[in-house]
Amino acid sequence: MKVNIYYGGRGIMDDPTLYVINKMQTVLEELHVTVERFNLYELKNNIVTLPQTIKTADGIILATTVEWYGIGGYMQQFLDACWLYGDKEKIAKTYMCPVVMSTTYGEREGKLNLATAWEILGGLPCSGLCGYIADAATLEVKEDYITIIEKKAENMYRTINQKLSSFPASNQAVKQKISITKNYDLTPQESEQLSQYASDDTYVQKQKEDIQELTSLFKNLMEGGNGAKVSNYVDAFKKCFKPVAGFKASYNIIVGDNEDTVSLRINQTDIQCEPKALATADVEVSMGKEAMEEILSGNTSFQLTFMSGAMKLKGDFMVLRTLDQLFPFTDQKKQL
Repeated sequence: MKVNIYYGGRGIMDDPTLYVINKMQTVLEELHVTVERFNLYELKNNIVTLPQTIKTADGIILATTVEWYGIGGYMQQFLDACWLYGDKEKIAKTYMCPVVMSTTYGEREGKLNLATAWEILGGLPCSGLCGYIADAATLEVKEDYITIIEKKAENMYRTINQKLSSFPASNQAVKQKISITKNYDLTPQESEQLSQYASDDTYVQKQKEDIQELTSLFKNLMEGGNGAKVSNYVDAFKKCFKPVAGFKASYNIIVGDNEDTVSLRINQTDIQCEPKALATADVEVSMGKEAMEEILSGNTSFQLTFMSGAMKLKGDFMVLRTLDQLFPFTDQKKQL
């Protein structure tokens, strides 16, 4: 037989719960029971994995201390993990003895909460133990208290050994009718890692940027490959380039909803034209595909497109006007 003890207190020296579970552990070991202790405050970073340890146990003791209100955060996290990741079939065959000592008020409510939680999980109940102990030293000098603890451990041993049955609880029936636990195909470690990532603003922002990039990529593919159109834009600018003596400037030209970008870097007689944005540019313009096609075909100019409202501008308007001198698409059309 094996019994696991899950202690949800803070581990302070005068915690009366520690004395109780130490005494119960001693009694169980004298009865040749294998006992394994899990101090949740030491395992707080791995609580989500602890329900897996129930698989090797015939019974468990859930022990905690009420120091001001309720069963405490560590024990609640453990029960939450049992609900989300625990093996419900194994829990249904596992006995649980609640132990709640209080240094304030609320030990009975705490014991009831543990028992109710275990029943909702589908587990088997054992008679629990609770009490108000203002000073842990009183447990050591009161023979009656020691006897109560020893008898409770012995009763737990008999219950597990004889596999005693109990009447079904109404909260189990209610749970079966109205409660639905979502089954995520994730291990506890993966789920915990996911929650950590979800709380990391930098990670979330990076994921959003990646999603936007993928969305743009697939949208381009669905629309027939806008990458080819951008390459056509680059070729058109290079073929129509007419240098202006002493002129230097840089441009980002953004086209369409997909924000396809052509960058222009002019250095007198040299031109660098690429299908990607410059980190910084003297002028940034944005327009629809139709407006861009009209300019490249020579039907209109950059200046007229801006004046009509079909183009938005960031930067110096005078630098924008030079685009029509550097790339005289209208003159090219007349020659044709």
